[in-house]
Amino acid sequence: MKRENILTGSPWEDKMGYCRAVRIGNIIEVSGTVAIIDGEKVKADDAHAQTLNILERVEKVLEDLNVSMKDVIRTRIFTTDVSTFEAVATAHAKFFKDIKPTTGFYGINQLVAPEYLVEIEFTAIASEKPLIQEGL
Repeated sequence: MKRENILTGSPWEDKMGYCRAVRIGNIIEVSGTVAIIDGEKVKADDAHAQTLNILERVEKVLEDLNVSMKDVIRTRIFTTDVSTFEAVATAHAKFFKDIKPTTGFYGINQLVAPEYLVEIEFTAIASEKPLIQEGL
């Protein structure tokens, strides 16, 4: 099966040797993704905004692979502060309320930098196109 890597241009991709997402066949895995903190819309103390930023960015990555958030079957949410659960859950529900992938919410000691409160990994399986039978 063909392997397709999605790179975003982050300097960490070469430094660490990874890519944002990999697709093999109809399986897509998206690396742990943190928010782009701009200090205005996405702040270091706003778990809700960080979660929305992550989801918006991953939605674009999935579109680049010709799939959508509807194809996500699992999310793994890591946080440095489990008291942010309601804020993260509300943001997650904006994208997944009707899709309902499996998920986990994990409290961890720290992420790669102190301003990151949330990191999310995604698994998606591209929907199979229905077979068209000739002559029917």
